[in-house]
Amino acid sequence: MMDYHLPVLLKESIEGLKIKPNGVYVDATFGGGGHSNEILRRLEKGKLIAFDQDEDAEANVPDDRRFTFVRHNFRFLKNFLKYQGVEAIDGLLADLGVSSHHFDSPHRGFSFRFDSELDMRMNTKSGFSAKELVNTYPLNKLISVFHDYGELHNAKALGKAIVNYREKNLINSIRELLESINSCLPKYSENQYLAKVFQALRIEVNHEIENLKTMLVQASQLLNSEGRLVVISYHSLEDRIVKNFFRYGTFETTMHTDLYGNVIRPLQPVNRKIIVPSEEEIKKNIRARSARLRIAAKLS
Repeated sequence: MMDYHLPVLLKESIEGLKIKPNGVYVDATFGGGGHSNEILRRLEKGKLIAFDQDEDAEANVPDDRRFTFVRHNFRFLKNFLKYQGVEAIDGLLADLGVSSHHFDSPHRGFSFRFDSELDMRMNTKSGFSAKELVNTYPLNKLISVFHDYGELHNAKALGKAIVNYREKNLINSIRELLESINSCLPKYSENQYLAKVFQALRIEVNHEIENLKTMLVQASQLLNSEGRLVVISYHSLEDRIVKNFFRYGTFETTMHTDLYGNVIRPLQPVNRKIIVPSEEEIKKNIRARSARLRIAAKLS
């Protein structure tokens, strides 16, 4: 079994699903199987379908006839459920972001703590890596990536530094990337800055924002009446998308209303306040500190 992170907000997310013993559920981000195993404990004749595009996750698949593993991105949710003969579900849980397994695997290129090839692909069989991104994207596109996905104030300077460096040397490794942007790093907060740089590259390489939006729309269409959608996010970009979709039925803050002024949306937020890990959980698992949990139910 691969060493993945401890499942974050486990009790709160599982309770949020309101599991029916004979229901059909989806774990959209299987990883180490922590959430899946807890769902299975609550099922009798029910069914659980789990998605993960990372081949390493297959090492954690349980031997359980109620469980089906799909090694694909959750953006293909609807197609693969249809292939499995599933037309509707009672709940879906998605634990977004990157697992400890990815951060702690030097060869995957997700962390600036190690020097390795600049990769960052969740699916190692896909063709586009962070190395190709930094060596081929034009300046305006690099600026957009760092501004939109890293929310970095000096995205323009960062993009220029990469373009200037690659005119003389290709950027193939994490060390070379760090070398190329060294002049842009703020004193005393280099690690926080680099975390945002790596986040931006990872999101772009894996199309994380587009995939999340696609999954949320499909999940809302698949849910049975009163079915639950439970999402754990780790940065403001993801959380904003989830919050807006739950509240307004869109990915913006603009509401669509009917003739009577009622908001037209497929889901109803369950928790008014965002759910965050307790201090006790954060002490046990420091990587839980940025987790944010939102729950919504399908309207009847």
